Amino acid sequence: MDVNIGHEVGYIVPFENCCTSETILRYCTDEMLLREMMSSPLLSSYGVVIIDDVCEKSVSTDVLLSFLKVIVVSRPELKVVIITSPALSGTLVSYYGNVPLIEAENKHYVEAVYTPGIPRDYFLSALRLVFEIHHTKEEGDIVVFLACEEEIRKAYEHIKQEGLHMNPEVGELVPISLFPLQNFSEYLPYEESDSYIKCPKRKVVLTTSLGESLIWMRNISFVIDVGLEKRKVYNTRIRAESLVTQPISNIRAEMRKHILSSCATGKLFCLYPEDFAQREMKPFLTAKVEECSLISMVLFLKRMDIAGLAHCEFINRPDPESLMQALEDLDYLAALDNDGNLSEFGIIMSEFPLDPQLSKSILAACEFDCVDEMLTLAAMMTAPNCFLDLSAELEESILTQKAKFLHSEGDHFTLINIYNKYEQMKKTCANQHDAERWCQNHCLNFMALEMANVIRSELLDIMRRLELPVSEPAFGNKENILNLKKSLLSGYFMQVARDVDGLGNYLMLTHKQVGQLHPDSGYCNGTKVPEWILFHEFSVSERSCIRIASEISPSMFMDFVPPYYFSNLPSSETKELLQQKQIPTIPSFQQHKEGDYVQTTNAQSTAEQRCIVQ
Repeated sequence: MDVNIGHEVGYIVPFENCCTSETILRYCTDEMLLREMMSSPLLSSYGVVIIDDVCEKSVSTDVLLSFLKVIVVSRPELKVVIITSPALSGTLVSYYGNVPLIEAENKHYVEAVYTPGIPRDYFLSALRLVFEIHHTKEEGDIVVFLACEEEIRKAYEHIKQEGLHMNPEVGELVPISLFPLQNFSEYLPYEESDSYIKCPKRKVVLTTSLGESLIWMRNISFVIDVGLEKRKVYNTRIRAESLVTQPISNIRAEMRKHILSSCATGKLFCLYPEDFAQREMKPFLTAKVEECSLISMVLFLKRMDIAGLAHCEFINRPDPESLMQALEDLDYLAALDNDGNLSEFGIIMSEFPLDPQLSKSILAACEFDCVDEMLTLAAMMTAPNCFLDLSAELEESILTQKAKFLHSEGDHFTLINIYNKYEQMKKTCANQHDAERWCQNHCLNFMALEMANVIRSELLDIMRRLELPVSEPAFGNKENILNLKKSLLSGYFMQVARDVDGLGNYLMLTHKQVGQLHPDSGYCNGTKVPEWILFHEFSVSERSCIRIASEISPSMFMDFVPPYYFSNLPSSETKELLQQKQIPTIPSFQQHKEGDYVQTTNAQSTAEQRCIVQ
């Protein structure tokens, strides 16, 4: 359109708004459009809403589709265009009430080549096929769909190493790592980031299932599909995500053909038999509302209830157990009142584009006068991992660099250390390249730290808009460290674990799952292993890992845990140890004249009953 970005045409993504009042055409994520609905429930400033990638079935997309069904009744003039795969079109037509359907056919036939059987090692088979294609000297770039991000990193290193010994006559292979859930450019070497598209060499894009819609290169002639993916599935029992390896859906398999739609001679190599697709692959993707934590979604729905959009009919029914747990957790966080509606705390928490636990910790920091440090910590925990994932050969140098930032009180404080030293360094740098070089020398991710800076600025703007107090920096003194731990416990009291054997095997307080600290943790590099920790994240994969952990005391935990949450915990040795630290008046007892003891009815027992009813 030959206009300036951010004026007639703009975009808005999490923590970055490039639009003005002049913007006519706006690109945004479904999550950001939902947040806009908090202040404009009927999307009155829009005449047309176009939703792409509906077949991904994210939580935000499902919520948006359900609200749009209500909005178009109140606003018949609003045009809604939904772009999806043919397999899902029938469901959407029925859901919206026999709306018009326009089908676009692929102009080119895509040749699909299947293997006679399932390969013993699909990863090595995919790499072998990449080199075979390259040695044929046929023109065109290659896209490889792998199962997970770890395989992307391994494949990238392998192709780089093999390229050093390759015959120059066949040309050079340029691997490109495309991580769908993270910033694309952060994984491209600085000197290649602007020039890789123009590079005359053959490019190999390595990605996972979510990467289909992000690939826009025109010169792709080959797609290699391993037919598997690792999905994160939330387990309500252990309040953690598990990585589950499973076949992709038929919709995904079909989408991979569309990448070759502009190439008349494109080939799709499927590293599985043709009957495997019919026998093992599901027709559709599983909707994320059926397999993820719903606490953020429920907080948003409660907020929209205040705005007048109470009814929300999902295309796919959310997991009932996860819904109940989300309500229970919001009650523990004081986000709900006695009637199950949003409390004043809950309304303020919904203003932050963060997990509710983190929002609660920021609000608690207002009371404990450590907001400045908590905003930094919230930004660092929301941004991608600040540590570079380098090869094992450099492990010793990585540990040396990490040791410069470690804080004795735990990983949360190490993250604040890193951010503060990065900000200090930037003041002395002449340009961005110097800052990038400093990060590389200290094994830190430049893009992640820049993202943390943007997130922190946005959170600070929200604090000022809500007229919440912001403390002066005081990081380092004992009182500030203690106050930060109190603030964290106010939001993350459900994420506490105890070392049961002195060897770093941590038993979760809420269940009997055992986890170990992630190698990035500062506690893994020293001799001190704390008995009690508060952690930010626990995931169940090949190795159950606890990320971002700091030491706490059991007495501090008992000071901040809601009594009705603690009483609902299953009986265990850990609970008995904590009860020894419990304040004697909870639960309170009165002695009858006869000498018998009975528990009095107080606010705690009432809250506990309300929680059980919910």
